[in-house]
Amino acid sequence: MAAAAQDFARPIAAGPPLDRRRMVAFVCMVFGMFMAILDIQIVSASLAEIQAGLSASGDEIPWVQTSYLIAEVIAIPLSGFLSRVLSTRWMFVISAGGFTLMSVMCATSTTINQMIVWRALQGFIGGGMIPTVFASAFTIFPPSKRSIVSPMIGLVATLAPTIGPTVGGYLTDLFDWHWLFLINVVPGIVVTVSTYCLVDFDEPNLALFKRFDWFGLVFMALMLGCLEYVLEEGPNHDWLADEAVLACAVVCAMAGPAFFWRAFTAAEPIVDLRAFADRNFTAGCLFSFVLGIGLYGLTYSLSGLSRPGTRLLRPADRRDHVHLRPLHVRHRPDRRAVPRQG
Repeated sequence: MAAAAQDFARPIAAGPPLDRRRMVAFVCMVFGMFMAILDIQIVSASLAEIQAGLSASGDEIPWVQTSYLIAEVIAIPLSGFLSRVLSTRWMFVISAGGFTLMSVMCATSTTINQMIVWRALQGFIGGGMIPTVFASAFTIFPPSKRSIVSPMIGLVATLAPTIGPTVGGYLTDLFDWHWLFLINVVPGIVVTVSTYCLVDFDEPNLALFKRFDWFGLVFMALMLGCLEYVLEEGPNHDWLADEAVLACAVVCAMAGPAFFWRAFTAAEPIVDLRAFADRNFTAGCLFSFVLGIGLYGLTYSLSGLSRPGTRLLRPADRRDHVHLRPLHVRHRPDRRAVPRQG
C-alpha cells in the first residue's frame, strides 16, 4: 500500500523541451491556416459587392464560393499523401505561396469566369494548409502537450469564421471588394517565407510518386466534387428535379464505391481509411462531426432572418456561418406622412 501511494504521489515526468525554432514555425503555419479559413468567410459575406463589380448574374455568383469549396474538399484528403512525397516544408510553402498568388489573381479578375477559375485554383492549392497544421502538431509536440495544442488549433479554426463576415463587411464598406483578396498578400508572403526558412520536420520521399494511385484520385475527385455540388446546389434547384444535380448524384453514387475499393486495395492509397480501425481515432472524428453540426447548423436555421434594408443578417451564402455585417440602415422619410405646403 505504501509503495502504491508513493507511486501515485510521484510527479509525472516532464516531456522533452520544445525547440523554439519549431514553435515559431508552427505559429506561422497556424496563421496560414487561419488566413485560409478566414478567406472563405470574408468572401461569402460580400458576394453582392463582387456580383456588382463583375456584372455577374444571380446564377453565376454562387460559383465564386462553390468552385472554391469543391476544389478545397478534394485537396484536403490529398494533402496527407503529398506531405509525405514533398515533405511538410515544401507542401506548406507551395500551398501558402499558391494561395497568395491566386488571391492576387482574384483581385485582378475582370469577369466572373476569371474569378471562378482563380477561386477554384485558390481553394485547391491553399486547401493543403489546414490538414497539414493538424498533422504537424503531432510531429512537433510530445504526447504530454498534445491535449493542450489541439484545442488551441481548434480555437483558431473557430475564430476565423466567427470574425470573417465582420471583417469582410468592413473591407467592402471602407474600400472595395478587391481588398477581400488583397488583404491576403502581405500575410501570405510572410507565412511562405517563414515556413521555407523554419520548417524542417521531415524529408521528401519522391519515390512515392511511382506508386501514386491515379485511379483513386479520379474516383475521390468525382465522389467529393459531385457530392459537394449536390449538397450546395440541391436546395436551390429542388434537389433531384434538376438535371445537373441528378447527374452529379448518380456520378457520386458510382464513384463512391470505386473510391473505397481503391482505398482498401491500393498499395499507396490516397487516403488511408485503415486509420478508422483505431477506436480513439474514430471517436474523435465522430465528436468533430457532431461539433461541426453545431457550429455550422446555425447557418441554415438563421439564414431567413435577414430583412430588407439591413445588412446585419443576410443569407449571402448558406454554406458558411451566419453572416454578420456592419449595420447600415438608411432611414428615408415617408413622403406620405409629410403634409404638403400651400
